[in-house]
Amino acid sequence: MKEFILFMYNDALNAEAANDGEKWDNYFSNLHATGRFDGGSFIGLGLKFQKGQADQMSETDMDGIIRVRAESMAEAKVFLIGNPTYEAGGTVEIRELPRDE
Repeated sequence: MKEFILFMYNDALNAEAANDGEKWDNYFSNLHATGRFDGGSFIGLGLKFQKGQADQMSETDMDGIIRVRAESMAEAKVFLIGNPTYEAGGTVEIRELPRDE
């Protein structure tokens, strides 16, 4: 089984729906029920570092991550269903976390 990470962006067309705590509770309950949820978190502000350069504020367009397991990208896309950010018209990016072999 492969690992994927979902990145939620702070660009939902309906910010109120995207931030609805009850919708998130329902979504996470459904994720837990799949047995393929491996955690997640809101993401706060931070700094970017580059050797020899001044520290810079991180972009504020991403505000959360979710880690899941699925057989394929197509199967990972199922985890978009019910995601409050996605359902409110916002961007959710899915990336595979390849294993080192």
